[in-house]
Amino acid sequence: MREAFEFVRRHRVAAVIAFLMVFPLLMPYHALAINILLFGLFAVGFNLLFGYTGLLSFGHAAFLGGAAYVAGHAIKVWGLTPEVGLLLGTAGGALLGLLFGWLAIRRQGIYFSMITLALAQMLFFACLQAPFTGGEDGLQGVPRGKLFGVIDLKSDLVMYYVALVIVVAAFLLIVRTIHSPFGQVLKGIKENEPRAISLGYDTHRFKLLAFVLSAAIAGLAGALKTLVLGFATLSDVHWTASGQVILMTLVGGLGTLSGPLIGSAVVVLLENKIGELGNLLAMMTSVEWFKTLGESVTVVTGLIFVVCVLAFRRGIMGEIIALQARWRKGA
Repeated sequence: MREAFEFVRRHRVAAVIAFLMVFPLLMPYHALAINILLFGLFAVGFNLLFGYTGLLSFGHAAFLGGAAYVAGHAIKVWGLTPEVGLLLGTAGGALLGLLFGWLAIRRQGIYFSMITLALAQMLFFACLQAPFTGGEDGLQGVPRGKLFGVIDLKSDLVMYYVALVIVVAAFLLIVRTIHSPFGQVLKGIKENEPRAISLGYDTHRFKLLAFVLSAAIAGLAGALKTLVLGFATLSDVHWTASGQVILMTLVGGLGTLSGPLIGSAVVVLLENKIGELGNLLAMMTSVEWFKTLGESVTVVTGLIFVVCVLAFRRGIMGEIIALQARWRKGA
């Protein structure tokens, strides 16, 4: 039993990557598979800040949406290549993170969270009024173009594998960060910030760096989202996007590496397939009410969130890891 768990532990990353390689072939729509990847990247970046540093941001949609507009404008209006647009979007997210973080990390707890929410709402109204964002219509018609002038991104399948490479690279960066001395300091700040200060660490600087890195990853997700969908809208900077990434992280497993990816898959699939699930339940139970589930996505996701919080407090991956630890101890 111990050998089996050790084999799974050593090869689970390779297994996940192998599954992601064939994932679009299992999905009816390649765009849905890409959407899961994008929100998974968004959640992984958020988890670095909340799960490993202990900073709950209610304004992460600002980095997702802000970068989406920057990348879309750069590609459509300035005529830049997709890779440059992605880099500019990521840089835009990091710059917003630097500004937001510099203002917010001076406070702790709910005060920190409310400052990030207030700043994100300010950006939302700025995007609503700014002429280059398209207002309520959004920034439409962003071309995919050719990556590095060679890879044609018109095909959703090609776009998926390009997104997969980017997401895996960003994920490995997060893994390296968490297991570095810098990541250990972040964990120490989450567990006991006064003790970290007493050991001589400038906790404000570490938290600001974590905030900027998290915002950059969120910005990369937003820029990639614009490239995939061909538009950026106000929904990307709305506060509901911040709530969505919190939900994904908690459902998947706060403070776990793969939890946010699984949480994003659960939430995105639920939002897209809840109507089909409702029709199936209506056929099986002859209860017509289930057919209305497609119109009540937020209610259903809210109920699932409540169930996960009450029954799986560590999240899906958190509970699996805890179960593995108990089995390994008893083996």
